[in-house]
Amino acid sequence: MASSAKSKSEVTIQPPQFDRPEVEIRTSAKRKKTGTAHWAGSRIVVQIPVTLKGKARAQFVDDLVVRLLTQRPQIAAGDVALEERARVLAELYNDGILPSAVRWVSNQKSRWASCSPDTREIRVSSRLTQCPEWVIDCVLVHELAHLQEADHGPEFHEIANRHPRQADCALFLEGYALGLGMAIEERDVFN
Repeated sequence: MASSAKSKSEVTIQPPQFDRPEVEIRTSAKRKKTGTAHWAGSRIVVQIPVTLKGKARAQFVDDLVVRLLTQRPQIAAGDVALEERARVLAELYNDGILPSAVRWVSNQKSRWASCSPDTREIRVSSRLTQCPEWVIDCVLVHELAHLQEADHGPEFHEIANRHPRQADCALFLEGYALGLGMAIEERDVFN
């Protein structure tokens, strides 16, 4: 009996969407009524009963994902973790050009982040701590690009768009700004 229950377990992957990361769905014969969701890097892992099917399964998964996204705690390591992310992203997308500092700030009212090319400092709005990691990464790549090109010209966009989800991020942030009741001009989505 145990072997047939194990054979019913499966793993499926939902690709990322503009408002949520990749979701890995694991079914379990051991689960009867409950489900769980947790972060595994930038992916959400959902564990649900194998007996859930169709619309009930889709709704159960969606409820768990939404709950996890809305309850995501502030980034625990704060500025240190943000600086490390920027370092990794600079190596991947910005020719290894590093900022002097990267930190969360709570005083940005009309921008998601900013970069001072003179001091090489990047400041990221603390409003983004509740966003998916890929959104924060896109914002960081955008700001890192300012270390090479101060304005938003073609050379700047060539660098910033090395991150494959920049267009998704811009769309996500437009919707997020609407949800927060923020008035952010299109040109100031990142800045």
